[in-house]
Amino acid sequence: MGVGGSFWDLLKPYARNEGVDFLRDKRVAVDLSYWIVQHDAVIRRRNPHARNPHLRNTFFRTVALFSKMGAYPVFVVDGEPSPLKSQARIERFFRMSGLDPSELPKSVEGEGEVTSVRQRNRFFTKYVRECMELLKLLGMPVLEAHCEAEALSAQLNREGHVDACITADSDAFLFGAKCIIKCLSSNSKEPFECYNISDIEAGLGLKRKQLIAIALLVGNDHDLHGVPGFGVDTAVRFVQLYSDDEILDRLSMIGKGDLDIENGIAINSTMFSMTVKSPHCTHCGHPGRKSVHIKIACKQCVMNGSQTCMKKPSGFKCTCSSCDEAHKLKEHQRHEKWQVKMRKSIAAMPKFPNNEIIALYLNDSHGYFDGKDGPMLKWDKPKVEDLVDFLSFHQNWVPSYIRQKMLPLLSTIYLREIASTQNDNLLLNEQYKFHSIMQQKIKHGHPFYLVKWMRDAICTIHSVSNEQAELLPLQSPGSDESIDLLDEPDVPTVLVDDGCFFLLTDENMDLVRAAFPKEVDRFLELKKSTCKNKAETSIRLASPRSTEVQLSIKQFYRSTKAVAQDHEKGSFIDSSPCGKREKSTNLDKNLPKSVRRRLLFD
Repeated sequence: MGVGGSFWDLLKPYARNEGVDFLRDKRVAVDLSYWIVQHDAVIRRRNPHARNPHLRNTFFRTVALFSKMGAYPVFVVDGEPSPLKSQARIERFFRMSGLDPSELPKSVEGEGEVTSVRQRNRFFTKYVRECMELLKLLGMPVLEAHCEAEALSAQLNREGHVDACITADSDAFLFGAKCIIKCLSSNSKEPFECYNISDIEAGLGLKRKQLIAIALLVGNDHDLHGVPGFGVDTAVRFVQLYSDDEILDRLSMIGKGDLDIENGIAINSTMFSMTVKSPHCTHCGHPGRKSVHIKIACKQCVMNGSQTCMKKPSGFKCTCSSCDEAHKLKEHQRHEKWQVKMRKSIAAMPKFPNNEIIALYLNDSHGYFDGKDGPMLKWDKPKVEDLVDFLSFHQNWVPSYIRQKMLPLLSTIYLREIASTQNDNLLLNEQYKFHSIMQQKIKHGHPFYLVKWMRDAICTIHSVSNEQAELLPLQSPGSDESIDLLDEPDVPTVLVDDGCFFLLTDENMDLVRAAFPKEVDRFLELKKSTCKNKAETSIRLASPRSTEVQLSIKQFYRSTKAVAQDHEKGSFIDSSPCGKREKSTNLDKNLPKSVRRRLLFD
């Protein structure tokens, strides 16, 4: 949830649309709970009998994020929630269930989350632990937060350990995040929304403490109520009255019932009430009195070309300096009355603002690591055999299906190693090595190289070992689960050419060039020569050389009158460019016209 109300709608005009390559070679903090909650409901709606959708979604999205998008994900999980958030969770559950809020149980200080919440979330906690085990087998770093995952993600982003955060909790900005990616799908041509705090500060003029003040006014994950009468727009309007350094202190003063600010406003209001507006004519609306304007027309009416005072039209507004000044004073007075009303609403709230919530948002330490050195982020090689056993047990997938879905992850790791070490190792348990680039293709609006991987040992289709047979046909994951293409990586294509076994995968063009620059140059040179040959062939076929004289349409098809005259004479003169010659034309008139034409021009 994050900040209550339509907070994301407030930030949406300042979002940037980024493509798939935006995350390439960047470190990204991923809120694991957000992934599980976001897509578990979607998969279950599509297939109610899906087996462990949390594991399935985490596996496919991690492979796609690492291989297709080229990012380095760092997964962050929630720790023990604060008593305030636990209480808010219970209250939200009561609201969604339609229960009486008066029956809401109270949390006891020091107990953390109350028993009912623990009971309700025990399955979700189990899902998170299983996903953590899966991610560690994939070689991904997993960090556990003290309290909230978005808080630790924001800290990593603020301190420069990661470049962006993937989460839907808008309060990540309150924890100090600089860049947030809200919705992300790798199998989509549509760009995703990326929010930068610099764009928000430039557009709205709001900084971190001001955003915290808005969350206190409209509600947040720790206090669902906020202040009555404050929506997002009203809160922004009120917060913009103060600077980032003084806004929280001002809220504390107002919450304590300090009336010094209101007294200052009352004095100004008294001064405004003493301002007297100059008299205006009720007939024409201009400055002056009607009794005078009846005798002598006012200057404004004379300037408009009238000899007498004109009647003012409907909706007339005087633009004299006196009216303009009175209008400004009236608007200022209305604005100050609105401020007084909002301050009274804040002062009516008991114990506002909650200093514990402010301390949570301003805390700069949310992880189990030293703040100076930062976390140890390391991406290891996946444990393939352990992954096969894990997913076979939990998902009931066949080993060949698991290995095929893992191949994009393994090929990406292999290309990165070659690019950094220039060591010609074999791929996929030393079974396949880089052979060549087949072609350049476009998928989901982005270019890729179709890379050809050759098996190290020569084999034929009829003499394939058991290990090879697992990679030849693409098998279904299981009889009780349908294949859903949501964020699934591309399946490698199998190719058998002259008894050799090949695999075809889609790889990033920059990564392939960094690993095999000579092969890329060879492919581009071959592609250039092929395009040149095709162009020359097309030109030769489109404009062939000819020594004949181009004939006019009359020479191809003679007029009906000329044919009739030739029929009367019994012969005609051929006007072809080969020379004039007489030819007998004793044709039967009963023959079809098309037949006679072929006989005449044969």
